[in-house]
Amino acid sequence: MPGAAPSRGLVRALTLVPATSVLLANIIGTGVFVKARVMTCNVGSPEMVLTVWLVAGLLTLAGALVYAELGAMLPRSGGELHFIGAAFGRRWAFLYGWSKTVGLGASVAAAAIIMVVFLNDLTGGKLPTLLLQTLPLLIIGSATAINFASVRSGGITATVLTAVKIALVLLVGLGAFLLADGSWDNFGMHGAAGSCEGVPDSARLGIQGFGAAMLGALWGYNGWAVIAALGAEVRDPGRTLPRALIGGTLLVIILYLLINAAYFYVLTPLEVASVAESSSVAAEAASRFFGPGVAALMSAGLMLSAFGTLHTTLLTGTRVPFALARGGLLPSGLAWLSGSGVPTVAVLVTGIWSVVLAASGTFDILTDMYIFVLSVFFAMSTAALFVLRRRMPNATRPYRVWGYPFVPALFLLVTIYLLVNTVFATPLRAFAGIGLIAIGLPLYEYFARYGRVLEAMEWTELSDG
Repeated sequence: MPGAAPSRGLVRALTLVPATSVLLANIIGTGVFVKARVMTCNVGSPEMVLTVWLVAGLLTLAGALVYAELGAMLPRSGGELHFIGAAFGRRWAFLYGWSKTVGLGASVAAAAIIMVVFLNDLTGGKLPTLLLQTLPLLIIGSATAINFASVRSGGITATVLTAVKIALVLLVGLGAFLLADGSWDNFGMHGAAGSCEGVPDSARLGIQGFGAAMLGALWGYNGWAVIAALGAEVRDPGRTLPRALIGGTLLVIILYLLINAAYFYVLTPLEVASVAESSSVAAEAASRFFGPGVAALMSAGLMLSAFGTLHTTLLTGTRVPFALARGGLLPSGLAWLSGSGVPTVAVLVTGIWSVVLAASGTFDILTDMYIFVLSVFFAMSTAALFVLRRRMPNATRPYRVWGYPFVPALFLLVTIYLLVNTVFATPLRAFAGIGLIAIGLPLYEYFARYGRVLEAMEWTELSDG
């Protein structure tokens, strides 16, 4: 089919299970284990917390439906790079790729440091300061080395880590209903009077509280789009990508609703809202039916969960600088492939950049602006769907968005709302993100003029007929 040929040297080795596992490993991080406390303070009642998770999940599903069509239509390394490029041109494709490449290191560094935080909890806070500072660097180095292996091996690793994450959710979720002495009466109670440590009054109850809870839930679902970046390494992408995106997102929604319902079955909303900021609601709930010793198990599980996110972030994100280098828009060395079809130079450079950010402590600054930047390009990718439907109505589309144009329009409008809200709520983060994108303009001009093109980044084969 048009656009389905893999990039030269890449191997289509990911089938449905590992492709879905990559998506799940990236989505299920730590948010679902800790966010219930803040969200209860935001909206007050268990019913509203579950409603927020459901609404955020459905919005995420709308985005997954959009990416299912675009990914099946353009199954190439770099994902959004090609969606945006096909609709808006090479300059915008580069600006996405540049921003993604810079911000990728911040995400990897943050995941490594979070993993060490959980490891420190597991040891009772006994890790020496020097080890706390060096372990994230060693973890990033290990994850980088793992990603030198074939994409098939990466998919197997993601599958194993995803199984651990799902087991952790089910352990708390099913354990609560089968083993705990809980009560459905808790769902009729309110948690507004909880201590709500670290939650500002401006984000408690009402419309502002609901909005704050939505942002927390959407952060918990973040990562659903990553599988699109592996489009050139997915077997039968016209079928596999839509199934992985839609099926994986639906599974996450179910798991998130299950574990949050379990929290409130075991704990009253007041208890949930009063959990210490340094602890997790999951550990507090599990301790009620497994005993206090479960805290160590939860810390170990959360540590592996963080590593799973780190692994898939490196696995998927490095395909963006690789694709840009192929098109002559980054140094050509980043396009080098190993014998097993892995862009190892792109992986190595990203690993080194992540180590620099983790060692310097500057990743927090990049992470804040990176969230805004990603939302900008989510909006552009969704808008690309409308542009390509109009410009190329007869192009081959193995999958078409259910509910078009209403479903993608809803996702686009919500994304724009979140962007505007960020500009007013945290203008420094928003304008820093815009600045990060703008820095890419002179770089684009340089590489567009002097870059060595290894593989044309053209989308003419999508044209009608």
